[in-house]
Amino acid sequence: MTPAVELTKTEGPRNEAPYTLDEPAPKVLGFWDQGAFWANLGVSLFAFSGAYTVLAPDVSGKPTLSIVAGAVAMIVGTVLGGLMLGLAAVPGARTGKPAMVLLRGLFGAKLSYVPTVLNSAQLIGWGTFELIVIADAARQLWDGVPRWGYVVAAGVLTTVLTIWPLGSVRMLRRYVTAGVLVALVYFYVQLLREPLPDLNEGEWGGFWIGADAALAVSISWVPVAADYTRHARSARSAFGAAAVGYSFTQIVAYLLGLLALALVAGDSSKVFDPFLQVSLGALFFAIFVLREADQSFANVYSTAVSIQNLVPRADRRVLTVALGTLITVLALLLDIGDYASFLSLIGSVFVPMLGVLAADFFLGRRRGDWDTSRTAPSRWGMIIAWAVGFLTYQMIYPGTVSWWAGFWTDVQEAVNFTPESWMSASLTSFLVAGLASVVAGRVGRARG
Repeated sequence: MTPAVELTKTEGPRNEAPYTLDEPAPKVLGFWDQGAFWANLGVSLFAFSGAYTVLAPDVSGKPTLSIVAGAVAMIVGTVLGGLMLGLAAVPGARTGKPAMVLLRGLFGAKLSYVPTVLNSAQLIGWGTFELIVIADAARQLWDGVPRWGYVVAAGVLTTVLTIWPLGSVRMLRRYVTAGVLVALVYFYVQLLREPLPDLNEGEWGGFWIGADAALAVSISWVPVAADYTRHARSARSAFGAAAVGYSFTQIVAYLLGLLALALVAGDSSKVFDPFLQVSLGALFFAIFVLREADQSFANVYSTAVSIQNLVPRADRRVLTVALGTLITVLALLLDIGDYASFLSLIGSVFVPMLGVLAADFFLGRRRGDWDTSRTAPSRWGMIIAWAVGFLTYQMIYPGTVSWWAGFWTDVQEAVNFTPESWMSASLTSFLVAGLASVVAGRVGRARG
């Protein structure tokens, strides 16, 4: 074997992700490797099927924003979310630690188990949804294979990619990204040739609800960013690749999804039709379907790395095989539910957590004081700051799940608080949580 891939009994390949947390993370990903990875994650079938979420649909599912207003809200939310994603990428590059292990320094080793469990649960949910979307989209391309066949094939491909995660990232840059960009350009040309309805039909009320929906998609990657940027060669490349690469392609994909929605009169169940009805549409759409596996790959791999925060010596290969099997079984049994509400819940949990992490990591302490050991002391002040941010988010926008939203509406009435239309739940909770963490950090140091 060559030195680059030499194995020992306790260490993985030197140019691959380590098998356990006891091994150091190799710094092998440059800007273009990372940029291609994040750019591919920004182009998702969810961006097409879920584009209606940035139109701020009401309780009946009817969009309230016009296509133009929704596009502006999406751009604003994506840019803000991309900057947050870039912030989340830097600590991993500086410390060489994965995302949930970083939280040992924020909350303490034992308290970090709380977000670790939440993150693992949401990643399993995302991975399951991705397999369902891949199977449903593949069935629209060719229904000669039963749905379960596509689910199993997608699950196997996902699992194989997780065995060699850094090799998969480099493969995306070399072979997949170019095909995705060509397909995007082709569909833009084709859809813009179609007669479009009035894109200004609708209103601008609920603008920040639409922006928060787009931001929530970006934020969904925040709890996993460091899992990949710990392999970055520099913190600057990690920030730039995540912020720019992801934001650019998510904007491009969502705008394309909104165009498709306009062509089907806002019917999200038919959003794939404009892609498949154009000349060579099936061929180029197949690129999107095949590429979607990088989404499920990232979710499964990051779930395994998150679990390693709980069981540091667990082999990630064993974990990913088990998790790949789990999401495949779940995808065979479940169907996509309320996607917009799922995004809202993700945002309400992880936006304020990022506010606490960013404030404490960049402003609160020196880099050398960031304790990621298994004995890192508990920091209840940061848990409280996170909870304050979460409560802020819910008070402004509790989502659309009836029983959950009803509870927070009662709380709003009890404290005589009415959220204004200009309030962004994401931005406000991010800032409030960050400020609370600064205060908690100063109180903790004063007591110390």
